[in-house]
Amino acid sequence: MGRTIRICEIAHAKLNLALHVRGRRPDGFHDLDSVFVYCADGDELHFAPADALSLALSGPFAAGLSAGEDNLVLRAARALHHAWQRDEPARQEMDRRMAVPRGAAITLVKNLPPASGIGGGSADAAAALRALTALWDLPDDLDRLLAIAADLGSDVGPCLVSRPLHVAGRGDRFELLQDRAYLNWPVLLVNPGVPLATGPVFRGWDGVDRGALAEPSAFAAVVAHGRNDLAAPAIVQVPQIGDVLAALEAQAPKIARMSGSGATCFALFDTAAERDAAEAAIRASHPAWWLLATRLL
Repeated sequence: MGRTIRICEIAHAKLNLALHVRGRRPDGFHDLDSVFVYCADGDELHFAPADALSLALSGPFAAGLSAGEDNLVLRAARALHHAWQRDEPARQEMDRRMAVPRGAAITLVKNLPPASGIGGGSADAAAALRALTALWDLPDDLDRLLAIAADLGSDVGPCLVSRPLHVAGRGDRFELLQDRAYLNWPVLLVNPGVPLATGPVFRGWDGVDRGALAEPSAFAAVVAHGRNDLAAPAIVQVPQIGDVLAALEAQAPKIARMSGSGATCFALFDTAAERDAAEAAIRASHPAWWLLATRLL
């Protein structure tokens, strides 16, 4: 193999700073009005040149996950390969001449708990699309990448961008938020160690439209007036979420909310020292919980 390039890509943890559920759609999904923000940390993906595609799993949450063809990382890799018609003879010959690898040996270091409302598999797939575009020397065509992402799942497109976004529809419509107040907040993520499937939480939503985000472009307005409409049905499924929120709120953060459909909750703090003190206090009182001290991108 001519290339020795190795790529490491972070699959940034996604947080719903606010998540308003507006209604059920005929296609079975829900119309959402949400603000997505992303953390500096997340799962790690490592890519090395290879003749074929392969996936290996490691990390604290690798156990029980499949590394087979149903894994969203491999699905993203194959979708990217096919989108650029890399099996066409002319393309194969060009790759051979340019010493571009035909596959990739991928290692996914699963640092984030699965089924936890923070992007997980979607962020992993998005990271694979970004990294393999570079490894395979493909054009940096965001529109094509977003089209591939949309076929993989509603959150993959936003995770491809991994910057503060106003997200609407089923998650397929989004725009970048320019308010710099969204950036660089110290944040603490806490999960009670209980996986929570998305379907039952959405089915438990009471169907009441409590209104759209009034001013999603302004961080202060989202903090003051945003909410997560899935928190109540999630707590019915996993009562420990209420305990996590109470533990976070006891640390006097700027904001404490559940992310996505749970069970991960988060709190923003004014300083890293306040975040770290909160982490130490909660870790001491709840040693079985998963915590991640990080910052918003």
